[in-house]
Amino acid sequence: MNDRVAIPLSKIRKARPFPKGRTVDATVREEIASLLGDAPRAPEYLIENLHKLQDRLGSLPAAHLAALAEAMKLSQAEVFEVATFYHHFDVVKEGGSAPPKVTVRVCDTLSCQMAGAKGLLERLAATLGPGVRVVAAPCIGRCAEAPAVAVGQNAFGHATVEKVAAAVKEGATKAPRISHIGYAEYRRAGGYALWAACLAGKRGLEDVLKTMEDAGLRGLGGAGFPTGRKWRIVRAEAGPRYMAVNIDEGEPGTFKDRHYLERDPHRFLEGMLVAAWAVGTDRIWIYLRDEYHACREALEKEIAALKADPPGPLPEIHLRRGAGAYICGEESAMIESIEGKRGMPRLRPPYVAQVGVFGRPTLEHNFETLFWVREILEKGAGWFASQGRNGRKGLRSFSVSGRVKKPGVHVAPAGITVRELIGEFCGGMQDGHEFYAYLPGGASGGILPASLGDIPLDFDTLQPHGCFIGSAAVIVLSNHDKARDAALNMMRFFEDESCGQCTPCRVGTAKAAKLMDAPKWDAALLEELSQAMADASICGLGQAAPNPIRCVAKYFPHEV
Repeated sequence: MNDRVAIPLSKIRKARPFPKGRTVDATVREEIASLLGDAPRAPEYLIENLHKLQDRLGSLPAAHLAALAEAMKLSQAEVFEVATFYHHFDVVKEGGSAPPKVTVRVCDTLSCQMAGAKGLLERLAATLGPGVRVVAAPCIGRCAEAPAVAVGQNAFGHATVEKVAAAVKEGATKAPRISHIGYAEYRRAGGYALWAACLAGKRGLEDVLKTMEDAGLRGLGGAGFPTGRKWRIVRAEAGPRYMAVNIDEGEPGTFKDRHYLERDPHRFLEGMLVAAWAVGTDRIWIYLRDEYHACREALEKEIAALKADPPGPLPEIHLRRGAGAYICGEESAMIESIEGKRGMPRLRPPYVAQVGVFGRPTLEHNFETLFWVREILEKGAGWFASQGRNGRKGLRSFSVSGRVKKPGVHVAPAGITVRELIGEFCGGMQDGHEFYAYLPGGASGGILPASLGDIPLDFDTLQPHGCFIGSAAVIVLSNHDKARDAALNMMRFFEDESCGQCTPCRVGTAKAAKLMDAPKWDAALLEELSQAMADASICGLGQAAPNPIRCVAKYFPHEV
């Protein structure tokens, strides 16, 4: 017996004549094909291709995002969610208006705020006219030259209305080229001899690993994990093993990586190659923050020169461009971004040393950590370890900004106190200013009073006081400032930069900023909120966001 039931033709669902979602315009499809050329279409290149589109058009129109999704064989939702996650992408929804051709970003984080960024922002908005968009922006890595501004891709410090207006009028929206040690000059001075010796077996693996361990070099991006031990851990994992280098440097007050990259990029690249050799990896991703346009151009040029005449067999080297997201300084969020996705931190375990880029064991390092590798291996572990003060080991590159006469990157012994740092390296306080307080580790490192200015600045020394050194971004406050204002500035930064993945951070930072803006703080409620953020946030952003609140409540109760 035949039990099949005949279905009327009118009820048979017909196949769609085109994919679900926005229909792709044929003209825009051709435009995208021409723009991409032979650029890779794999999903990991989504952010790179979004940059190509934004650089060409000045924004990301909805029709072009649809055509890009089709070209890369991605869903339109996936492309849209990535494009809207990053600050530097200007998505124009259907029927919306494209932004002005020129955008002026005025940094409003702490060092620039103290240098008058708020007034500069207001004057620029009133002066530049409707053809220019003027917006407040988070730290752009020029804290020593506060106030800092970016006109398009041209970032500069000591900004004035006149300087910015001149840059806009002259169309100076591209980053100027920087003078640095190039490949040929670096090779003439003995560059890459160390790496060549490692490849040739003249430097043994165990000798290199032990030297790094004995030197006491720790991760200088903020986490402080011992470098030699990290190399051993990753090497012990089953291959293939990868490497990711973090030059996102979005912590307010931090600019040391840019300082070195603008001067001697190959010293970093050689350290990177030695580390890659030590852990046995043949694929490397370098993640560079988008604000560093001049550095990216220099790095692209020098990597090309290295590839054209390598001293030995090179691993694959990929340069990835960030898109304006502080959260991508967190290692797993950076890896998500490298893979072409939103920079959302991963739950741990597993750690990136086990499951990192594309699911493979990954050695993740900060730029400055690798910058020291060559000098340590050439001069020996004893040389580096003997440099510290107050029982600490090594040297640190302190990014110093705020109320000192000589802000900038100062290489000083690990364990130096902030009072010594100001007096010996920074020329003292600015005239008319008295040392009042300091942030030892950027936005998330907490705030301490001048009375605690004799604590050694290093890993593990500041934690008993509710702070940490992080990336050694020291911001100095004077008697003209208030710690509560600094804490509020930092909390607004965290609120803006929270990725939104977890409720304690997303809601907590917003609620805290509102409470901190009140004339009198609700100390009990702020502490309850701080505890929830510290206990339940997925990553370090939410976990460290309460530090400025707690420090102000503890050390500056008269202000709240």
